[in-house]
Amino acid sequence: MKKILSVLLVLMMLLPMAAMAENTQKLIVGFDAEFPPFGYVATDGEGVYGGYDGFDLALAKELCARLGWEFEAVPIDWNSKDAELSAGNINCIWNGFTCTGREEQYTWSDAYVDNSIVIVVKADSGITSFADLNGKVVMAQAGSSALDALNGNADLLSTISVLELPDYNLGFVELNMGTVDAVAADLGVATYQISVNEGNYIILDEAVSTEQYAVGFLLGNTELRDAVNAELLKMAEDGTMMAIAQNYVDEGLVLESLCLCTAADEAAAE
Repeated sequence: MKKILSVLLVLMMLLPMAAMAENTQKLIVGFDAEFPPFGYVATDGEGVYGGYDGFDLALAKELCARLGWEFEAVPIDWNSKDAELSAGNINCIWNGFTCTGREEQYTWSDAYVDNSIVIVVKADSGITSFADLNGKVVMAQAGSSALDALNGNADLLSTISVLELPDYNLGFVELNMGTVDAVAADLGVATYQISVNEGNYIILDEAVSTEQYAVGFLLGNTELRDAVNAELLKMAEDGTMMAIAQNYVDEGLVLESLCLCTAADEAAAE
């Protein structure tokens, strides 16, 4: 009888621990590993998670640490992001993910980065304006907001040929080789490429479009969104977001684009 009571006592002690383990939230972030400075393969082989680095991964990892959540980052084919999210292989998309124009497709956090889609050309190409792109080949990543922006700009689209490639690193290799004449990319990506290829590329003055980044969740998953959003706002208000961003300035992150930080600064000033 004593042995039975002892076993029951142990089981009673373990049950709350098991319940706590089951209730531990896990954030599984889907990201593009070819999208610096927001997500990329770490040059030192370490990075913030499993050999990967980036501003968005660092933000997500810090958020999970603050909430006591498990964190996992899963590199995905960006063109398959919806299938990965629907299948439950990831439970959010957090990697320079444009919410503008996609408001009804996902459940979104507040926007935290203001972004522009810009055109990058070789510095010696002689291309200085959209008019100079007439008859040229412009690369855009498949499934990207840059591709959407090009397709949504009827005047520009009517004068160029668009080449879809799976990632921007390949696109800039093609640009350097002269296989394409220009790359349509997010401002952060463009700034990164200029920073690591000093003097090789320039950004045209005119933007294709303007947009915002947010964290995307499966449509209807407001519970996870609300928890992430509340902590993300705290990270902006207490300076954590800006502090993390400072680590990625050399990788091309444009600090002025952090709109949650700007909102937090304005609120503090009031």
